[in-house]
Amino acid sequence: VFGNLEGCFLNSGSSSKCKGINPNNCYVFRMPDRYGKIIKNAGFNVLSIANNHVGDFDSKGRKNTARVLDSLQIKYAGQLDKPFDIFEIDNIKYAFCAFAPNENTVSIIDINKAKLLVAELKKQADIIIVSFHGGGEGAEFEHVTRKTEMFYTENRGNVYAFAHGVIDAGADVVLGHGPHVTRAVEVYKNKFIAYSLGNFCTYGMFNLKGSNGYAPLLQIKLNAKGDFLYADVISIKQDKINRLTIDKKQTAFNKIQSLTSIDFPENKLKFE
Repeated sequence: VFGNLEGCFLNSGSSSKCKGINPNNCYVFRMPDRYGKIIKNAGFNVLSIANNHVGDFDSKGRKNTARVLDSLQIKYAGQLDKPFDIFEIDNIKYAFCAFAPNENTVSIIDINKAKLLVAELKKQADIIIVSFHGGGEGAEFEHVTRKTEMFYTENRGNVYAFAHGVIDAGADVVLGHGPHVTRAVEVYKNKFIAYSLGNFCTYGMFNLKGSNGYAPLLQIKLNAKGDFLYADVISIKQDKINRLTIDKKQTAFNKIQSLTSIDFPENKLKFE
């Protein structure tokens, strides 16, 4: 069960990120250490720590996050000192690696290096899972452009080129996050790509209006070669009052279907 851990575990402390900035305009995330058990009890056992908030409290936050995840036996990857993790379930060996455009993370920008890492992992494992934090943020960034995406002045990568590149190198599943909205999915060389899984469980001042409040929970089925068979999509809704609920209108599923038909008109996926 995979998720993106958007922030660090740290019980106290201030962030150097907000020095000289209006605190109302500075987003820094830390979670009490005890929240690790909540995440584990929810079922998550593979987490990306490659994103723009895991370093909000510098090396102290990063190191403590690793300590908490290690203590809970949750697999994780994405920082320069932990680019991948390898684990075995039911005699299948998995490798997980994660990428982002941010400081101290394994770079989504350098696609050739990413491909080298995936190719090396393919020698050691049966199934390679890749996650990336990339693309612009918000409802105006729903579409996969197949170009380098800029958000403010930051290069957020070319997620299309990245996803195709790592699959060419041996990846079996590519899971995207970062835009805070649901994006299209694609099957390339029989491998599944989700370009953004939206906001699943957020807090505080986050914008949950419109597209930002809906997300897909995917259960992906592969064969022994890592080829895509099918995916069940459970649509999730968030708001400030009801928090996290199942969306009976299936908004996220419908959004995936419409965006996939627009952004990948050549796709042969069947939605039902």
